[in-house]
Amino acid sequence: MRYLTTIGDKTHIIDINQDGEIVIDGVKRTLDLRAIDDDGLYSLLLDNRSFEALVEGGDGEYRVLLNGVLYYVQVADERAKRLAEAAGAFSPTSGEVNIKSPMPGLIVAVPVTEGQKVKKGQVVVVLESMKMENELKAPREGTVSAVKVQPRQTVEQNQVLVVLS
Repeated sequence: MRYLTTIGDKTHIIDINQDGEIVIDGVKRTLDLRAIDDDGLYSLLLDNRSFEALVEGGDGEYRVLLNGVLYYVQVADERAKRLAEAAGAFSPTSGEVNIKSPMPGLIVAVPVTEGQKVKKGQVVVVLESMKMENELKAPREGTVSAVKVQPRQTVEQNQVLVVLS
C-alpha cells in the first residue's frame, strides 16, 4: 500500500509491501514497529537504529513526539488523496489551530504572546516531561490568538496550550 505522508511542507511517498520492510521516497529501509502501551507509545527500529515515539492521532493528523521534537504529520493513502483532490477536499490548512500538550508536563517557557505573528516551525511553547524539554512548534504560519498557559504551570495531555489563527 502506498501512503503520502506530509510533515510540515514536505511530502514523502511511503510504500508498505511486506513485514519488516518499507520504502521511503524510493529508498528501501528495514522497519520494526511495536506498541509499548495503549497510550500511543511505540518502539521503532529503523535500519537498526532504535527510537521511542509518542503518537497521538486526531483531527485528520497525527502528532508525533520523537527525540524531543513534536511533528505534525498528515497521512493519506494514494487512492484517498486522489479522490479528495477531485472533490476539492485537500486545500491549504486555514482557520484555528490548537497546539495541544502531547503529554502531561510542566510549562518551562512560552516565547510568544497574543497577537504575535509566528512562522511555521517557530517555537511557541517549551514543555518539560519525563525530565526532557520538548519544543512545541507552530505547524504553520499564523497569528497567536490565545495563550492558555504560563511558565511553571502543570498541564495534562491534550490540553490546549496556544491557539493560532
